Amino acid sequence: MGTSDFLSQQSAEDFNKAKNRAKMQSLFNKLTWKNSDLLSLYEVTKIIKPKKETYLGMKTIEIDKIIGSEGRYRDFSAAFYPKREMLRGRWTSIDKARLSDVILPPISVYSLGGYYFVRDGNHRVSVAKSMGVDFIDAEVVELDSEIKLEAGMTMKHLRQRVVDYERQAFIEQYRPSYLPMGEIVFTTPGSYPEMVNHILVHKYYINQNVKGEISFEDAARSWYANVYAPIVRQIREDNLMFYFPGNAEGDLYMWLVRRWDEMKKEKKDASIQEASRRLKKESGSSILNRWIRLIKEKLKRN
Repeated sequence: MGTSDFLSQQSAEDFNKAKNRAKMQSLFNKLTWKNSDLLSLYEVTKIIKPKKETYLGMKTIEIDKIIGSEGRYRDFSAAFYPKREMLRGRWTSIDKARLSDVILPPISVYSLGGYYFVRDGNHRVSVAKSMGVDFIDAEVVELDSEIKLEAGMTMKHLRQRVVDYERQAFIEQYRPSYLPMGEIVFTTPGSYPEMVNHILVHKYYINQNVKGEISFEDAARSWYANVYAPIVRQIREDNLMFYFPGNAEGDLYMWLVRRWDEMKKEKKDASIQEASRRLKKESGSSILNRWIRLIKEKLKRN
């Protein structure tokens, strides 16, 4: 057998082993309710919203800290084993280069929250991971983030971490002892900043009819008493929480306000009761799926 044939055979075997590992990992993770997917850089940054990026240059990084990809997150398992047969050609060509001691160019990654997302070089990462390599050279661009990531993190975990961060940031900035924060709870990223915007809009309208500038605290008290609390009462009267299991009343408040605003563009005198009925009607076809997801999530935690 010639050298070329040997390399082709060996790389084909390596790919088959790696692909089988991906299948086994997927099966094991399903049985143990663990995440078996890479994170999507787009979905993560949509939630975290980095404000700047910094070029860090060439670095040697830990492969185990690569937890996502910019564009190929569906093609590889969380451990970067290949999941699709279509990857074979590129994967085996890189493996043959490794077997021939060819020096491959560094990969390109984004650094975010202490972990990495591949921009270019997904196949190189996969081959290295499959061969037990611990480190790889990479050109690194850092995205700023106050949110720390971790291996095995799911999008659900990330969303909760962002929500917790935003809640704490709101408390530290506004010191809201004047609001019942035990009752005002959100589970959707962006809700606490949006709540601040609701209060500021409410403050603007109050200021139209009074002399002087009212404080944020007074506006927040009025917003809670005259906007938030009445809408939550409507949510309870219509039993909307049943239609959105796993969510908080604050989430329903946000969704109901948005639906109400949309309806008022069509009909200026649309009521919150009408908006509530429409939201309930629109959710009807997916109630069962929501309850199934909630039960699965509870089983994962037990």
